[in-house]
Amino acid sequence: MALLGLLDREPSHGYDLKRDYDTYFGRGRPLPFGQVYATLARLARDGKAMVGEAEPGAGPDRKRYTITETGKSEVEVWLAEPIPAEPHLQTELFVKVVLSLMLGRPAEEYLDVQRAAHLARMRELTELKQNGGVVDALLADHGLFHLEADLRWIDLTAARLALLAEEVAA
Repeated sequence: MALLGLLDREPSHGYDLKRDYDTYFGRGRPLPFGQVYATLARLARDGKAMVGEAEPGAGPDRKRYTITETGKSEVEVWLAEPIPAEPHLQTELFVKVVLSLMLGRPAEEYLDVQRAAHLARMRELTELKQNGGVVDALLADHGLFHLEADLRWIDLTAARLALLAEEVAA
């Protein structure tokens, strides 16, 4: 949907879409070129985008993609829909703690290592927030808030490990 939304701004080549995606949404996780072109092919197949004629460029010929009315409509619907507010109740973090206890492994040590990893990532995001622009700051804040919630959960879980161990041992 992000690529389709970027196409809604203006017709673009796949290379330009990847650049814009990476600039605004791909911090630390750039979009592979193969994924861009596979997505564009699906959008064209499904009538959400049209591919233009090949145009000569600095490298291989490029194709300019244009959003269709169907694509515009889908972007509008997607933008208006709220993201489900309920978090996943079974995260990998939770699974690791419970399995550690079930397997007789030191869950406290796992939580300590995870806490240290979260704190290190929070320091990185804080630096990004301080040194970057508004986009960087907002993305960093989003990540920081999630990490803070995880840290609270880690502390609460550490305090309840004995009770949890009894429950999962039964």
